[in-house]
Amino acid sequence: MYMTLRQLTLFKAVAQHLSFTRAAAELCLTQPAVSIQIKQLEGHIGMPLFEQIGKRIFLTEAGRELYAACGDIFARIEALETSLNELQGSIKGLLKLSVVTNASYFTPHLFKAFLRLYPDVHLRLNVTNRTNVLERLVNNEDDLVIMGQVPEQMHVESYQFLESPLVVLAPPQHSLVNQAHIPLVRLAQEPILVREVGSGTRLAMERCFAAYDLELPTEMELGSSEAIKQGVMAGLGVSVLSQHTLILELATGKIKLLDVEEFPLIRYWYVAHLSEKKLSLVARTFLDFMLSSAKEIIQKIHPLQEIN
Repeated sequence: MYMTLRQLTLFKAVAQHLSFTRAAAELCLTQPAVSIQIKQLEGHIGMPLFEQIGKRIFLTEAGRELYAACGDIFARIEALETSLNELQGSIKGLLKLSVVTNASYFTPHLFKAFLRLYPDVHLRLNVTNRTNVLERLVNNEDDLVIMGQVPEQMHVESYQFLESPLVVLAPPQHSLVNQAHIPLVRLAQEPILVREVGSGTRLAMERCFAAYDLELPTEMELGSSEAIKQGVMAGLGVSVLSQHTLILELATGKIKLLDVEEFPLIRYWYVAHLSEKKLSLVARTFLDFMLSSAKEIIQKIHPLQEIN
């Protein structure tokens, strides 16, 4: 059986998208060029890899077997590249990161600074919610993950690198704006917009309210920080978010911070990986950079506003 890495790369893209057109666009090729290579690969294997039903294509049994093998093949190639770079003492190659959505408001500045120092590093970034980041962490799909709530039940090494103050936000016209020392019980009487179950921010809110024997209202659940901010600006209610997500809205006066007792809740951002994982030289270098430089970089770019 003869097949090339080029053919496997094309097959993997088609299998991921289940579309020749999207795979071709991703690889900057024409759709006929991709189809020809897949036909040649099927000829080498002696079995079809895809079947078409209506306008959709699906993997055949042979296609599913080859797709699983592709994962092993390309993982070994990435590992080989990493090993060769380490033998040379070179800080270059692939760095795979997963970041929770809230961290995407400030981490691009950190990535930019790191890549300026190490331009031969190629960053593969996945931005998603906490549940998906945890799933990727369990499955060892990334070198490192960045999150605000490290799971206690998992064997994880975590490193605190930046404060994440959770603040109470409201629309500028809200009656509680400019009031001092608002009791938490008073806040609980307001419509509160909350993140989805599993969100680190929501977990922190639930613990804060429970400490005062208060129940967190969860009637208005929104699935992202952007949706929360838009809801607050529209006057749907108040909410709690990391102050790092509010830089633009606070600067323009579209959102105000409330002076609520027990707030801000000081949490932290962490870089984490499985305890048994052996980090590559690139990953170790990035981790050292985050621990030594992240706080200074973010304070210069995003100085946090005082709550009046």
